[in-house]
Amino acid sequence: MSLALVAAFASATDHGGYAPHSDPNLVKPNFNKEKTLSAMIGVQGLVYCRSGPKRFPLQGAVVRITCLASDGSGYEAAPFSFLSEATDAKGYFFATLSPYEMQENRKIKECKAFLDQSPLETCNVPTDAKQGITGALLASYHYLSDKKMKLFTVGPFVYSSAPTSGSNY
Repeated sequence: MSLALVAAFASATDHGGYAPHSDPNLVKPNFNKEKTLSAMIGVQGLVYCRSGPKRFPLQGAVVRITCLASDGSGYEAAPFSFLSEATDAKGYFFATLSPYEMQENRKIKECKAFLDQSPLETCNVPTDAKQGITGALLASYHYLSDKKMKLFTVGPFVYSSAPTSGSNY
């Protein structure tokens, strides 16, 4: 058994006879990044606070985008997340993921956006309006050719001042 492990390790470190060159003029192409994520991903939306019957834009909220991916062999990889910038005075958020931020050999299978953080102690109870808790699937997008970006829109998401027992809208 241990001999088989030694042989497997030796063949894995052998590089199949193709050792990397040390010539500084050669650039190693990264075909995996081109295949896995060829365009930047952008996610935008709005976050509101609902206090009683009133709803207003929530400045300073953060949205988390979590993605499932597979590795180069097609096996499921560990999920990864990235955060939006804090929402502006109108409750608008924007988050991006570039091909260069992806781990090598990762191919995105799906992504969902979730409420992550509210800046207000008086309005910090997430609701599932537009799947703010369960996750809004990034399904359709607009392609911004000038930015080479797939732009997804989710929400609007809503925080509440108190837990609700009915409609989340």
